[in-house]
Amino acid sequence: MRLTRAAGHATELAREAVEGGAGLLVAWGGDGTINEVAAELLHGPASLGIVPVGSGNGLAREIGAPANHRRALATAVLGTDRTIDAGSLNGRVFFNAAGLGFDAHVADVFARSAAKTRGFLSYAAVVARELFGYRPGAYEITVEGQPVCTCRALLISIANTRQWGSGARIAPAALMDDERLDLVKIPAVPPVVLLAHAWRLFAGSIPGWSAVKTQRIRAATIRCDPPAPAHVDGEPLGLAGTVTIRVIPAALRVRVPRRR
Repeated sequence: MRLTRAAGHATELAREAVEGGAGLLVAWGGDGTINEVAAELLHGPASLGIVPVGSGNGLAREIGAPANHRRALATAVLGTDRTIDAGSLNGRVFFNAAGLGFDAHVADVFARSAAKTRGFLSYAAVVARELFGYRPGAYEITVEGQPVCTCRALLISIANTRQWGSGARIAPAALMDDERLDLVKIPAVPPVVLLAHAWRLFAGSIPGWSAVKTQRIRAATIRCDPPAPAHVDGEPLGLAGTVTIRVIPAALRVRVPRRR
């Protein structure tokens, strides 16, 4: 058992384990820690087990990892493997979701206050506080040879799984192994309108809001005016003027519960 000391250390530890011949690595942490470990396992023989202890636990929820630590550890050791896709945003790999705009802004604010606050309620408080002061930007989206799409958006989410975390399903129809990413555009609407539709995230009915547009992609280029906050798996990347996105098919072996 190795303990991380700082951001990025989990990747270093995972690399050492893989070079040492490990066939299974268990990440005990949130989506950020899981991302750091999984990034070293791309297309390799080693499997990833997850014991979720983060605020959202998006990937853990999607693969069915138990919330109970003992059961999650048992699943990591005794479960079965499933191969899932990944995504890449400007070369940074993600397994759950990446994004531009408001969700990335919230991730940055939350990360800077994480020493004081954790959990879903704290995250929701940050969202409510930041929403009324955030200014949506303009985006130019080019997808696989299709006509260029320009829009103003509160955020653009690129989802490999259905949810951000905590049961908030931004892309209810997304599949982890379909060699596609779901690009979801949330419009630049007044905050009160957004809050009136927030329930859709947890009901899985975002597609029922006609203002939201979703498309499945293999690759895309997005230009942001002004440069927009970006994140991968909830980890802030700073401001980005242009991002390139692509799917990485069959990228990772994850340990999931055995079917009964």
